[in-house]
Amino acid sequence: MPAAPLTSPPPLPSFRGRIGCDANSGYYAVARRYRLHLSPSCPHSLRLAVAHSLLGLDDTLPVTLLAPVPDGPGGEHLALRPLYEASSHHHPGPATAPVLSDEWTGRIVSTHAPDILRDMARHFGRDRRELWPRGADAEIAAVEHLCAYGVEEAAQSAGRAGAGAGERRTALARLLGTLRQWEARLGFHDYVLGDRITVADVQVWVTLVQLDLVHRRHLDAAAVHRIADHPHLWAYARRLAAHPAFGRHLDLPGIARRHHARCQGLEAAGAAVQILDWAAHIADGTGRSSSLCRP
Repeated sequence: MPAAPLTSPPPLPSFRGRIGCDANSGYYAVARRYRLHLSPSCPHSLRLAVAHSLLGLDDTLPVTLLAPVPDGPGGEHLALRPLYEASSHHHPGPATAPVLSDEWTGRIVSTHAPDILRDMARHFGRDRRELWPRGADAEIAAVEHLCAYGVEEAAQSAGRAGAGAGERRTALARLLGTLRQWEARLGFHDYVLGDRITVADVQVWVTLVQLDLVHRRHLDAAAVHRIADHPHLWAYARRLAAHPAFGRHLDLPGIARRHHARCQGLEAAGAAVQILDWAAHIADGTGRSSSLCRP
């Protein structure tokens, strides 16, 4: 008998509704219609939490905070399961955060963090035109790409167990090249796109948080010292940590718990080389103290 053809599992349902982008979707920018479900130990949720505070959306877009470590099978948040089931009967995948839900229907609008961030910054809150400046789409997209490919993916490759020495060197060079770009820019500007905080700063700051608190643990000490040797960049990270909209959402124990629950890699010598004392900068609220690690 001929072998049965191989079949791929059906794709998971996609929740990518947009607010104010499609007149036929019915998702209008209405105060208190929507709710964010966030676990700030997750970098996607942390970006949304920071932007939510910068936009002053406490009374406009309520937030439900979830546990830092998912409490269900497959890395899901059990509290989100009813929303997923209401939106996709017998939803086959895990119920993960972040989620933007519609209070009117009890269903999910979107689980795609970049879309949620864009729609929040464009349609809600005070100073939204400053957070997402008109005409800055290309620059913001370039920053997003650098965060994802130039830092996060590069750092993972540089610290991946089993990777060859050449692969690790190439990835580390890409990572350091990205940091040098930001270091040069921040030597002349207070923020990534100029003299005001924008969504690009939200992207970069959370990326630096992940680089120090998560990815550093799988790099050797020499690599971490080279990463730390960008004084303008880490002074910028320290300054934003002291900003209430940023630092108040930084769940240091939660990030550590989430990392240990998910990570399957080997810890390296860089784990002992702290770049910033994040807790100190959140506590003093000034950003004046320095805990940069020097090579």
